[in-house]
Amino acid sequence: MMSWSSFSQTATDTTSIQLEKPIARLVIKDLITGDGAKEELILTQEKVSLLEQKIVLKDSIIFTLDSKVNNCLHIIETKNDQLTLSQNLATKLQFDLQAQKLKTKLFSGAGIAAAIAAVLILR
Repeated sequence: MMSWSSFSQTATDTTSIQLEKPIARLVIKDLITGDGAKEELILTQEKVSLLEQKIVLKDSIIFTLDSKVNNCLHIIETKNDQLTLSQNLATKLQFDLQAQKLKTKLFSGAGIAAAIAAVLILR
């Protein structure tokens, strides 16, 4: 039996570089390391992207909480103003009530005095 050697390529002018075994092993080792570094870079970029999304989410939460704190402070300030106003009104009403009681006493006393004076004059 005979064996024929043939090429599947049309060009027979092939130039190949032959490396010695230790150098070929180092080249293969470097290629594997480079492929691993590319995969690690992709994973690191995905991790950075996730961390950036977390930062945006945290900033959003912080902004919302700051808004809530400012809203609560505004509500407290408004309530304090309302309390001060109601205390001032209560004080003014108390003063007006005392003044009205004094006027009522004076008019009732003046009415009795006028009645007594009228009785004394008519006699």
